[in-house]
Amino acid sequence: MTGGELTLGAVLARLEEREREIAAQAETAREKIAELTALLDGFDIAAEEIRITRKTLLELRHPAPPAAKLPEHPAYHQIMAAFAQGQKPLRARDLCQSLDLDITPKNIESTRHKLKRLASRGILAEPEPGLFSQLQM
Repeated sequence: MTGGELTLGAVLARLEEREREIAAQAETAREKIAELTALLDGFDIAAEEIRITRKTLLELRHPAPPAAKLPEHPAYHQIMAAFAQGQKPLRARDLCQSLDLDITPKNIESTRHKLKRLASRGILAEPEPGLFSQLQM
């Protein structure tokens, strides 16, 4: 053997030393990961608390509107009954037919006015001009 050659014992000693160094580095990395995980969990909790606070403040600022009240006139109850029977959107003319009203301009306009009033109160929806439907709950 020459002076530059390593013996088996020396190689094994260097491997053991390197293994200890890697194990120490791995332990340091695990500690850092644990610290960063705890920090990240704290950020997640803080962000969720902010979202909840924002939602609460917005609800306080804009309270839910009171439930829409159906006008007392019997015609409105008949209109709602007609919508309850059929599940499709209706136009004023179609509603006049289903209520057995004469198809005259006066009846159609009166019915359209009532439908518009119900839509403005949030009782019916008007997905397109002149077409009315029940609100989807």
